[in-house]
Amino acid sequence: MAQVLIHFDEITLKAIDRYAPAAKRKRAEFIRHAVKEAIARLEAAKMREAYLQQPDSPDGSEAWDLPEDWNG
Repeated sequence: MAQVLIHFDEITLKAIDRYAPAAKRKRAEFIRHAVKEAIARLEAAKMREAYLQQPDSPDGSEAWDLPEDWNG
């Protein structure tokens, strides 16, 4: 796995540590999960925008909900 050095301001780092302490790599796992989630949201938004531009059917463009709603 590649490593990346990221700098956070003190307020952000303290907030991260409240939810994912540095011990046992929980901080790194928390950050990895947050980045993956952000990427998934951006990709879903991009796909939604493309679908709205060219839906499968005229009525289909309004049926695209947020990813959180996909599972029913």
